[in-house]
Amino acid sequence: MEKATFAGGCFWCMVTPFEEQPGIESIVSGYTGGHVDDPTYEQVKTGTTGHYEVVEITFDPSLFAYERLLELYWIQTDPTDDGGQFQDRGSQYAPAIFYHSEEQRVKAEQSRDELAASGRFKDPIVTKILPADTFYPAEEYHQDFHKKNPDHYKADRKKSGRDAFIDVAWQS
Repeated sequence: MEKATFAGGCFWCMVTPFEEQPGIESIVSGYTGGHVDDPTYEQVKTGTTGHYEVVEITFDPSLFAYERLLELYWIQTDPTDDGGQFQDRGSQYAPAIFYHSEEQRVKAEQSRDELAASGRFKDPIVTKILPADTFYPAEEYHQDFHKKNPDHYKADRKKSGRDAFIDVAWQS
């Protein structure tokens, strides 16, 4: 098993694209990259701790390759917006890929460079690729939020503009 860690705005919206894929063992919402030990959601959402909201995915690379995780990741985000994602603004919601090995770093950089060269976006790709740092699981009520609070999740996701952006920016 390996781990992959992705930031793409609100972590609630970053769970569903990856769940139920073959070889995905778990997806945990949490925080990484900051300077406060054991941060809380209330602290992270202020944007002052340096943490990103992330999902940490445990996966079997023989069943679901890291490259496929990257492909799924990119199409959940606006990789040209480093001020947050959709309605979620601030550094805690900026897009980033946290690599857990040199191989992941190389693959993430290669996928970013391929996206930039594709011409899909007129603005530069600003998604950071950073070494994985200490991961702190979010509070229990954030885990599987879309299942525990489906109406709230659906309304928030629709209001965010994420799906409307994905439909336009990522259509083939």
